[in-house]
Amino acid sequence: MTPPGIVKARWIALLVPLALLAGAWGSQIFGGLHPCEMCHWQRWPHYVALPIALAAFFVQQPFMRATLICLAAISIAFSGAIGVFHAGVEYGWWHGITGCTASANMELSDADLLNAINSAPIVRCDEAQWTLFGISLAGWNAIISLGSAAVIFALVGRRRRA
Repeated sequence: MTPPGIVKARWIALLVPLALLAGAWGSQIFGGLHPCEMCHWQRWPHYVALPIALAAFFVQQPFMRATLICLAAISIAFSGAIGVFHAGVEYGWWHGITGCTASANMELSDADLLNAINSAPIVRCDEAQWTLFGISLAGWNAIISLGSAAVIFALVGRRRRA
């Protein structure tokens, strides 16, 4: 039988990145927010965490299951660390390392390419598009991701000591 702490850790490792990605995509598709480059950076570790956490549901060997859960938690924490950096850029605590980047479709005519560039939304990494209680989306990702990773590690560590 799987210890209750491992069951909880496994569910947290799966549901947190799923919920945060759903929120990110929902705010983009339905909320009209356009992600900046660093917003995309925060998504990638969650994409990595999802299949790892899902695999932990199918592994029977306790050590391997705990290892997968911890790997998912590391990935979630990595997203949180990127969120801390991004939030710091938004709040002006430090400078960002990105510039505006875009790929050009070279099959477009010069006029169509210029029109596409002029109509594209300008999304800056140093300006929060949305906040709740003064905390940006990057800040919320940092809080939720780092907090969840800490809980996952505590639950797995409690099981390992027992």
